Amino acid sequence: MRKNSVGWFEIYVDDINRAKGFYERVFEVKLERLESMAPGLELWSFPGDMDSYGIGGALVQMAGKSAGGNSTLVYFSCADCAVESARVAEAGGVLVREKMSIGQYGFIALAQDTEGNMIGLHSMT
Repeated sequence: MRKNSVGWFEIYVDDINRAKGFYERVFEVKLERLESMAPGLELWSFPGDMDSYGIGGALVQMAGKSAGGNSTLVYFSCADCAVESARVAEAGGVLVREKMSIGQYGFIALAQDTEGNMIGLHSMT
């Protein structure tokens, strides 16, 4: 196995514009449209640098695949997860668990996006 066990993530959504707005607002980033590989497939990539530590990923809307109800939890790295978690509700999501300590591993918060997907926020402070 190479540098990271996971090399990519995808968050499936029902309304790509609503989901894109949520993630851009919470993380204060601009997602970039990726070239579609198949009819009925739309992807918007999170900012990333393939030569740096971490994992890239995208929002995906695909015919026949619904959002939510999955058991995969993606944790987004933050300087202080309390900052991003404070933006969740105003962006249309639900804060499920406020920032909490996980001991020597830092802090996490849990949120539900506009599509019903649970996401994690992680920081060391």
